[in-house]
Amino acid sequence: MHMQARQHNFKTAIAVTAFLLMVAFVLAISSGPVMSDWRLMLAFWWPGEFSGIDTIHQTVVTEIRMPRLVLGIAVGMTLAQAGTTMQTLCRNPLADPGLIGISAGAATFALFVIAFGPVIGLQGSYWVTIAAFTGALLATFLVYHLAGGLRGVNIATLILAGVAINAMAGACIGLFSYYADDEALRLMSFWQMGSLAGVTWDRLPYGMVAMGISSVMLWWRRRAINALLLGERQAGYLGIQVVSLKRELVFWVALGVGGAVALTGMIGFIGLVIPHIARMLVGASVVRLMPVSMLLGAAVLVLADWLARMLVAPAELPIGIITALIGAPFFIYLLLQYKRRLHA
Repeated sequence: MHMQARQHNFKTAIAVTAFLLMVAFVLAISSGPVMSDWRLMLAFWWPGEFSGIDTIHQTVVTEIRMPRLVLGIAVGMTLAQAGTTMQTLCRNPLADPGLIGISAGAATFALFVIAFGPVIGLQGSYWVTIAAFTGALLATFLVYHLAGGLRGVNIATLILAGVAINAMAGACIGLFSYYADDEALRLMSFWQMGSLAGVTWDRLPYGMVAMGISSVMLWWRRRAINALLLGERQAGYLGIQVVSLKRELVFWVALGVGGAVALTGMIGFIGLVIPHIARMLVGASVVRLMPVSMLLGAAVLVLADWLARMLVAPAELPIGIITALIGAPFFIYLLLQYKRRLHA
């Protein structure tokens, strides 16, 4: 009976989050600062049937809104899935992908190119993307080297290594800011707050391949990740190779988050908050939690991007401001709940 109720809750959560993503999809396509018309959604699929919508507006949909939508869905799913994995791996509800320094590593390299690219001949968003991805991979290698040992990755050391890398990255970014000119400083500030703006079909493949591989591999390993909820020793009794699994999960999370940060900059709180909301809906089982988190992460990020475009149109807010306004109060709520449990 209890199992049937949980299965019913899971199906309901999937239906609700899928509907929310569909609403976000329609809003993102059919409305924006240039033109808002619900028929844009249909004109995209059947351009010959809607004579009242000119080709310029259809081009806005196909060349600007659609790449943003695809990127928003991919990044939302990736960050939420990575957050679910990290919280299960670390057995810490406050863990998220930024905890182990991946985002900070990517930011350091990308901001170096933004600040000094014109001087060293590395101008353009292409080099920023390459630099961010390289920084994410190097940060992962460094964290993994610091946390690795004869018995595999030690989670406590992994988190401490992440704290050290975050601090080092903060110092480097401060140094870049000190020497950067006014134009570079403005770009650096905007990049650190995250944005889906400026993405094109040509830029998408750089990060999408990394996010796609990471997502498929974490999804494939979701039952093994779920076994970690029982504890490492118990997971070993079930035939899970815990040491190699932890090593594998850290790499896939780094690959996906590196790809996301390379394309969008720093977008906080999705990896932290979304898994918690999904957990309230379907419980702790990763098998049910992961798909709900991914759908919800995609829906929330697409809606946040739509709000970023619409709230101060024709200007645009960095999407990190929107996610922080949603995520920070929820983070405070989590801390209060944690404090209450400690004193219970």
